[in-house]
Amino acid sequence: MYDNDQWREWKPYVSPCDPCPPILVKRYVVPPNQYIPFQPMNLPQFPLHEALRRGTLWPALYSPYPSRRATKGG
Repeated sequence: MYDNDQWREWKPYVSPCDPCPPILVKRYVVPPNQYIPFQPMNLPQFPLHEALRRGTLWPALYSPYPSRRATKGG
């Protein structure tokens, strides 16, 4: 479901006196452009119709976003 190279997890501190139920693991995305300091020559490219659908011409810079609607049931 998630691209494991782009997702990170961290565990927040849970106080014993916290009145709210704890969120045990939080997740966040690290954008792929953080790993590519400059654009190398001859990167593979999506076909034009696929690039328009994904929002980028280069697969190395593509980062899918999960649908909030699917996770919250709405």
